[in-house]
Amino acid sequence: DAAVYLDEVGKCVAREVVSVQPQVSGRITAIHFADGADVKTGDPLFTIDPRPYRAQLDAAVATLAQSRAALDLAKIQFVRAGNLRQTKAIAQQDYDTRKNAVDVSAAQVEQGQAAVETARLNLDYTSIRSPINGRAGHRLVDLGNVVTANSGSLLMIQRLDPIYADFTVAENDLTTVQRHLAAGTLKVEVRLPDEPDRPVVGQLTFLDNAVQDATGTVMLRATVANSERRLWPGRFVKVRLVLSTVAGAVLVPAAAPQMSAKGPFVYVVKDDSTAELRPVRLGQRQGEFVVVAEGLRAGERVVINGQLGVTPGGKVRIEEPRAERGTHAGGQS
Repeated sequence: DAAVYLDEVGKCVAREVVSVQPQVSGRITAIHFADGADVKTGDPLFTIDPRPYRAQLDAAVATLAQSRAALDLAKIQFVRAGNLRQTKAIAQQDYDTRKNAVDVSAAQVEQGQAAVETARLNLDYTSIRSPINGRAGHRLVDLGNVVTANSGSLLMIQRLDPIYADFTVAENDLTTVQRHLAAGTLKVEVRLPDEPDRPVVGQLTFLDNAVQDATGTVMLRATVANSERRLWPGRFVKVRLVLSTVAGAVLVPAAAPQMSAKGPFVYVVKDDSTAELRPVRLGQRQGEFVVVAEGLRAGERVVINGQLGVTPGGKVRIEEPRAERGTHAGGQS
């Protein structure tokens, strides 16, 4: 079988990139990670001095307790006012005042509860934790620095596994890609320039919704596993988008086809060990082999070495290659 594919140049992109910022102001009192370390969701990164925020929480709790006590007293006084009102021993205005005091105290309790929750959140914010699994970059602040809430990044974290490989295809290939994508998930092979024989296999997960006017291309994205950290954000890679697989394709070693003024051809070794010049139509290359789309049948032998010494009808000496991959053996004159 042979793959039908598009070869493009792509770029690795982190799946998630987070800028870690302080949500409260204060002095950095601890740093809990090393630059470039892997971190997990919830891991502590920085500690901001918590003492002012702990004091604010204590004050908010005390104020809430005071408000609850005031509410309890207001309720007792309102009940008494209700009893007195039944005997007309209290004016309506005094009764309404007691009722209003209950409502005001209840609102103050709710306000106090909100203040306690805000103070508790601010205290929690003094412990800055990783929001994602990823790799930490270089920290931008040192121990002892004073930071301001939402004023700037302390650290960048990038999720590297899985990772994206972004690439583009020409708009003339877009219809072909869409047709094959509609039929099912498309496989993508990502190769590093210095490790072309070790592809990382992923899937096409995104097709942009517009063609870029300036380049006449459309952006695609593949998602690939990266547990070995071979792929790195910002690095250029070779991307092969596999569109389909042709069953029973005829392949020959890439050294077999030759070029003439009329196009590509191969020397076919006939049963009597003579050479026949056979025009062919070539398909895509498959590693060390190339697809012959027309002009050759499975099982026919072709010359893969010494073609310059071969003449049509001339005798060739057969040497079966050690590697039996493909359907054709080789020969030379």
